[in-house]
Amino acid sequence: MSRTLLEQWRNIAYDENADRGQLQKFWGSYFQIEKEIYEQLLANPDEEVKGTVKELAEKYGQEVLTMVGFLDGIDESLKEQNPIETMDEDTVVSLAFDKERLYKNMVAAKADWLYELPQWREIYSEEELKKFYKEQKESTTIRKEKKIGRNEPCPCGSGKKYKKCCGK
Repeated sequence: MSRTLLEQWRNIAYDENADRGQLQKFWGSYFQIEKEIYEQLLANPDEEVKGTVKELAEKYGQEVLTMVGFLDGIDESLKEQNPIETMDEDTVVSLAFDKERLYKNMVAAKADWLYELPQWREIYSEEELKKFYKEQKESTTIRKEKKIGRNEPCPCGSGKKYKKCCGK
């Protein structure tokens, strides 16, 4: 059985047996390619880029598998997700993305080379970008409730100490 394009991409990109240096070089060049594609997409953010996987790879001057990696990365930010699990070179895909979700996903991925692209300032004001950044960071922050001390008044309002009331 032949593997899907996505499986082929993930086998290369996440190869645990690969030399660390080679893998770092691979990701370094991929991130540069990714950045260049996003620069083009963000230059005209409301235009829906659509085509087969092969056509998009040609449009952006990339290998088909590199385009598959890009599609895998942007999938959660799209208005309508593509069939990335089953796609082949001739599958028609769309790059119509939700701008706010894309920005927040870039922040979540800690991809500063993407969420700091100057094209974002053409789309949103500095205040809006700060607001989205803060919302994303806060959505992943875990806050622990302050623990009630045993000798503090019980939060149920009985007037008794916590240890003599709900803390039993």
